[in-house]
Amino acid sequence: MTTDPTKASQTGAENIEWDLTDLYTGIDEAGLGGDLASIEKRAQSFRGKWNGRLDEISIPEFVTMVEEYENLVETFDRMGSYTNLLWSTDSENTEFGRLLQTVRETLSRASSQLIFVSTQLSHLPEKRFSELLSAPELLSRRHWLERVLEFKPFTLSEDVERALSAKSITARSSWVRLHDEVANSQVFRFNGQELTLAAISKLSYEKDRETRKAATEALSAGLAEEAKTHAFVFNTIIADCETNQRLRGFPSWISSRNLENEVSDESVQTLINAVVDRYDLVRRYYSVKQRLLGLDEFHDYDRNAVVGSETTTWTWEAARDLVIDAYSSFDPRAGEIATMFFEKNWIHAPVRKGKRSGAYSAGTIASVHPYVFVNFTGTARDVQTLAHELGHGIHQYLSRQQGPLLMDTPLTIAETASVFGEMITFKKLYEGATTDTERLSLVMSKLDGMIATVFRQLALNRFEEALHPTRHEHGELSLAQINEIWVRTQRDQFGDSIILSPGYEMWWSYISHFIHTPGYVYAYAFGELLVLALYEIFKKDPEDFTPKYMQLLANGGSKCPKDLLTPFGIDINDPTFWSTGLNFIERFISEAERLAEASIAEQA
Repeated sequence: MTTDPTKASQTGAENIEWDLTDLYTGIDEAGLGGDLASIEKRAQSFRGKWNGRLDEISIPEFVTMVEEYENLVETFDRMGSYTNLLWSTDSENTEFGRLLQTVRETLSRASSQLIFVSTQLSHLPEKRFSELLSAPELLSRRHWLERVLEFKPFTLSEDVERALSAKSITARSSWVRLHDEVANSQVFRFNGQELTLAAISKLSYEKDRETRKAATEALSAGLAEEAKTHAFVFNTIIADCETNQRLRGFPSWISSRNLENEVSDESVQTLINAVVDRYDLVRRYYSVKQRLLGLDEFHDYDRNAVVGSETTTWTWEAARDLVIDAYSSFDPRAGEIATMFFEKNWIHAPVRKGKRSGAYSAGTIASVHPYVFVNFTGTARDVQTLAHELGHGIHQYLSRQQGPLLMDTPLTIAETASVFGEMITFKKLYEGATTDTERLSLVMSKLDGMIATVFRQLALNRFEEALHPTRHEHGELSLAQINEIWVRTQRDQFGDSIILSPGYEMWWSYISHFIHTPGYVYAYAFGELLVLALYEIFKKDPEDFTPKYMQLLANGGSKCPKDLLTPFGIDINDPTFWSTGLNFIERFISEAERLAEASIAEQA
């Protein structure tokens, strides 16, 4: 009996919605409306009280100023988080869109009143700044002060910073919103139906090759309809990055992202070189997959094909139980926190038209808790995504103790907990396997994720790295030029291992990270390879590792990545460090090859 792959199976996730009342009870005056009406006056009052005094006030007064600053920042984040969470579940709701823009414009005006804090701190005399850094009362905010100092060379005058802030709401952020609204409303026509991006993407994992091929064609056709719009938005975002680089004096387009991530340009380049040098692992893996699928030719629509046992549709309940069990087996506290997300309705899981694609965990604010956003369709990949986002959620929940200014971690470290969560979930699945057929299926599925997280994300970084300087040198890029750079950087990764289908050249257009957070994607490879190194340490001595790891998460952004990782004996500036994770992946591929040869021989 065959089933229609486009018919959404009931997973139990259809009514899993989050409860946002911990942020606000609603949008009326008793909820968001009250803060919306008062936040600008509060910010103006703060400015009137402290502006121009940071070099003369006593340490206790400075602590009071920081506490008031933190309260304002938390209100900003509460308002922004609430409206973004609302809108991301229904971007076609015009009321949500209007509210989102109103809040953004209000916060832009209010936050401009606070810019003096960073600009005036960065221009304090060295003696005064040293006094602040050494004050015991400011120990818990020390790294925040250190970060202000690191950004000093790239901080402009207060008047310029305020002007840039005022313009930002009608500049870059508006283009990001346009991209999101266009992307979230796109439909992909397949077998007489109109599917969302999440639904059409799910079909790329189907066992039936013709279904995968047809879904790929439908995806390409749908992307082509809005490709020119996305190309223009992308050009504008790149131009905005160029303007930021020029005004602030950053040496390259990605230097500002690296500074945000608290890693040097040199260490990032070392990571990139290490991964690109092992592109051979990608080709070797797809060679294994091609043999297992019994294909003469391996196309892009074969990359995600499930290998091994029949595709299983996971129920929401089964996925929940597995992930909670995995985290609980690692550390009881981690399991308790993961359980809260399900029991307290901190997750939004259904697939719906107008809902943003993909998944994320929103840290929100220190006095509340994170929320997890997924599009759960019941695939094994969705289970890993749930584990991934709950890793973020656990990290964010623990790091709240650092307060509004230091609860967030650099993107490089932020991916650590999420990828580690995937690893311990995989371990739980692998331990439950009873046959080599099951083990092969699990190893191949895990390698799909590793290849995507490390090598695909670095190929995306190479795409961005090629685009930004080209846009800078030659001006606005045509759709055809963007497509050509996309295909070229993808072929660098794949070599001759994959045949790319017509239409693949526009697949860059659905990757929102390029628009939301330029330069972000290398953090995935950074996080994956870091976790594989941490996992090797964990296997040697779990009892010693686990409390150190949980403390790493609780430390949030209170230390730089180098210092956060010191307890594990890891040096991310060591060029040989990245080989640990890459060798881990190679061993996985070798295991897949061994199991594959046995499977093929058994079937012969």
